[in-house]
Amino acid sequence: MHPKDLSIRDFSYVLPQDRIAQQPLAERDESKLLVYHAGKVKEDIFSNIISYLPEGAMIFFNDTKVIHARILFKNEQGAEIEILLLEPVSPFRDMQLAIFQHSECEWRCLVGNVKKWREDFLSRKIKMGDEEGILQVKVKLKGKIENDFLVHFSWKPESLSFSKVLEATGFVPLPPYIKRKADAEDAERYQTVYAFQDGSVAAPTAGLHFTEKLFHGMNEKDLHPLFITLHVSAGTFMPVKSELMSDHAMHAEQFVIRKEMIVRLLSRKDQAVIAVGSTCCRTLESLYWLGTKLLKTPDKDFIDLPVFVDQWEPYETLDSYHVSILDSLNAVLKFLSKKKSSQLIGETKLIIAPGYNFKIVDGLITNFHLPKSTLLLLIAAFIGDDWKKVYAYAMDHSFRFLSYGDGSLLWRK
Repeated sequence: MHPKDLSIRDFSYVLPQDRIAQQPLAERDESKLLVYHAGKVKEDIFSNIISYLPEGAMIFFNDTKVIHARILFKNEQGAEIEILLLEPVSPFRDMQLAIFQHSECEWRCLVGNVKKWREDFLSRKIKMGDEEGILQVKVKLKGKIENDFLVHFSWKPESLSFSKVLEATGFVPLPPYIKRKADAEDAERYQTVYAFQDGSVAAPTAGLHFTEKLFHGMNEKDLHPLFITLHVSAGTFMPVKSELMSDHAMHAEQFVIRKEMIVRLLSRKDQAVIAVGSTCCRTLESLYWLGTKLLKTPDKDFIDLPVFVDQWEPYETLDSYHVSILDSLNAVLKFLSKKKSSQLIGETKLIIAPGYNFKIVDGLITNFHLPKSTLLLLIAAFIGDDWKKVYAYAMDHSFRFLSYGDGSLLWRK
């Protein structure tokens, strides 16, 4: 069956509200760990995860950093208008450039209570440190982009980067299923200890369990932590509303993969590749499909090929080419060499659902996901119908679900 023909109703389960973790545990690695391998399920504590990882394994982490993407304004009548940043539009679409823009910019956003926004612009003033003085931020509604809004931001002093503006005015954008306001603890705990690249509006939550102690333990076992970037969009919160997957549109998400990470992948022999989180999994698999596209692109168009994987490409055109992982990754290195670039920057809409043919990832560390979500489809693609066994075990053994919940280590079936 083509994944387009899947019914989302077949990927559901009952998730009581009291099983959704509302707060992080006192220690990151105190969470429960479910281990699935060859049809068998067992339970442990996340601090023991290294004992389940094969020596020499390559473990890929998403080093994106959650920005304070939720900003509140008030109209002239005092009604609250909430803006959630989704992705930059102008003057730069590249997240790494957009976040450090000065003076003004435009972003695609979700806007809460938009019917109350009748003014030409909304503004806020915030007292900064003694050196910066008063920060004034203005926002103007420019129009719609599909179901979202284009919002123009401007601020003074213009010397401040947009990143600094967000730190001063915004809040951590907790998912809608966490039924409370973000507090000071979330600024630290809804962030991985290795977060580095500003740009996500949601945390790569599988990584929230990792501590410096665990990284130290990896070195002792000859495990290889490697870092790539995918900036997580608000689309990760969105349930699938259509009956068939053919009618569901994935959000594009930006990724960055340094050349040295591709070289490391090429150097592996029989080492396992483990993705920490669905974001890493989708990024690594997208890397393979980009290499396949490059190999099938005429040399004259090679350098100008958009670095982009569309939602259904692997199922409808690319998989028929039967390209080896070695050839695919070498094609990406050739592309970077011709571009004289040390990193691959692109976007992916890749949806991984039952019927998908995994190319790179052998193991997956991940949390427990919403019913009827594309994340649950990825799990079903990875371990087949045993996803039902895994989720039934987690439910029966008091595992905590979603972003601040417990974790799992799954080996591909």
